[in-house]
Formats: sequence, C-alpha cells, structure tokens
Amino acid sequence: MARIAGVNIPTNKRVVIALQYIHGIGSKFAEEITTKVGIPAERRVNELTDAEVIQIRESIDRDYVVEGDLRRNVAMNIKRLMDLGNYRGLRHRRGLPVRGQRTHTNARTRKGPAKAIAGKKK
Repeated sequence: MARIAGVNIPTNKRVVIALQYIHGIGSKFAEEITTKVGIPAERRVNELTDAEVIQIRESIDRDYVVEGDLRRNVAMNIKRLMDLGNYRGLRHRRGLPVRGQRTHTNARTRKGPAKAIAGKKK
C-alpha cells in the first residue's frame, strides 16, 4: 500500500485514479503528475516501484498544495471573510448559502433539517 501526502492510496486501481484520493488532486493534476514522472496511464499502483512512488511523492510536495495545508488555507480564507464582516463572511457565519442561491424553499444542506412550525389552531 502506497502512502502519499499522508493518504493511503488504493493498490489495485490505476495510478491516475488512485492519486485522486488525495484532497486537492483531481483528474487534471493526476494526469499532470503521471506524465511528469513518466508513468504510463494503464499502470496500477501495486505495479509501481519504490523509486516511482518516491518520485510521485516529491513531485506532489514540490508543486501542489494538498491535504492539511489546503484545508488550512481554505479555513483561513473563510475566517478572513468572517472577520472582515462582508456579505460573504456574514453568510458563512449564519450558515446560509454564500453564492446567491435562494433560501425561501431550498438550501436545506446549509440550513439543516426543517424545523416544524405549529399549525394554526381552529
């Protein structure tokens, strides 16, 4: 089992697919990494040599922001918006949609489950 950027990547998948298990690496960056290191597209993780795994690890460490650093950057950006007190920061603080979606009916993912309101008594 190969461990890259603090993540155990699955051994029986192709390298391009397995690299996408790392937070911050999608299909585009996975393709870039494999071409940089010179690994064929059909190669699987369990067929990699130790040298190739080290090359992949070094390439990711040198060129990409992944996992903990990326999560920290995103959290700091959201915290900065909240501290500034601008509109986006207020929406983050209140737990409402940030990008202009409607909230009258939808937005249940951000707002949580619907709270029941007592019906009108007759």
